[in-house]
Amino acid sequence: MRHLALTCALILSSLWASADQVTLKNADRLTGTIVQSDGTTLVLHTDYAGDISLKWESVQAIDSSERLHLQMQNGKTLAGPVTTADGKLQVSTSSGTVEAPVAEVKTLRNDKEEAAYQKSLHPGVFEEWKSGLNLGFALTRGNSETKNLAIAFVATRQTLHDKLGAYANSVYASNDAPGAVPSTTANTAGGGFRYDHDIKNRLFGFVAADFFSDALQGLNIRAVQGGGLGFHAIKNDRTTLDFLGGLNYTHENYTVFTRNFAALTIGEDLTHKIGKSTVLSQDLNFFPNLSHTGEYRATFDFGTVTKMTHRLGWQNSFSDIYVTNPPAGKRQNDLVLTTGLNLSFGQ
Repeated sequence: MRHLALTCALILSSLWASADQVTLKNADRLTGTIVQSDGTTLVLHTDYAGDISLKWESVQAIDSSERLHLQMQNGKTLAGPVTTADGKLQVSTSSGTVEAPVAEVKTLRNDKEEAAYQKSLHPGVFEEWKSGLNLGFALTRGNSETKNLAIAFVATRQTLHDKLGAYANSVYASNDAPGAVPSTTANTAGGGFRYDHDIKNRLFGFVAADFFSDALQGLNIRAVQGGGLGFHAIKNDRTTLDFLGGLNYTHENYTVFTRNFAALTIGEDLTHKIGKSTVLSQDLNFFPNLSHTGEYRATFDFGTVTKMTHRLGWQNSFSDIYVTNPPAGKRQNDLVLTTGLNLSFGQ
């Protein structure tokens, strides 16, 4: 019995020694695994309460049994087990012990978080993609005979300094009743991409290409390639608001004529997370024709995706494309409203 008690004491003492400890300025002491700190909050993982967030300004001392990675306010980086003496952190680096005042620590990560951070800085070309597929279908038979299919695909790859987004969509509808005119009531398809690269904290450059066709408007293809500068007016975890300005070259091929012209690109993009499950997106773009003053094209897109499960959600989208000078007999506005299931992929 005496040997058993001694063995248990040794096991408990080894577990205590292998745990990280955080001492607060009010003398409270917490034990667990130090995960990370952003200079404002320290995250400590515990077996009894999961992750605990502590105010960094309330931390008096930390002692880690494993290596931590520190980035200082002056840009210097340190890595090693950390202890505290005389109010200063002491990092046991490979080249010796280095003192680091608590107030000068910008970020702190354990090995796992540091590996994830380094990977986010240099992701592979097929990594960090997030994508979603929207699908809506309707079919009637009996007194009416119609079918409607709407498909949309969106993919985004974002790193710390750049963002690549791509999309494709198609809407097809028909009236299958005998002798119905027109038998095809909608037939549009589009797609494109935009690449953003940060130049400074809020300023970024972009290049983009968009392609669109509308059989009922007589538009075989509209190809738009351009680029310019953008400004991050708002950029945080819940909301991003970007303003864009630049130039583009537009090629339009209708069934009755073809035209090519240069145009301005003026626009704004908004993404906002509502609660925990809904994401709202909206963008408005204006393309004045530089060759013929008074002619322009404008686009407006609005959509929401509400998650029902990890992969499955419900989406709603509205689009408006306005052209001042379509072929004779064709309307200037094309409105599209779709709703249906959203299947998400990636992280």
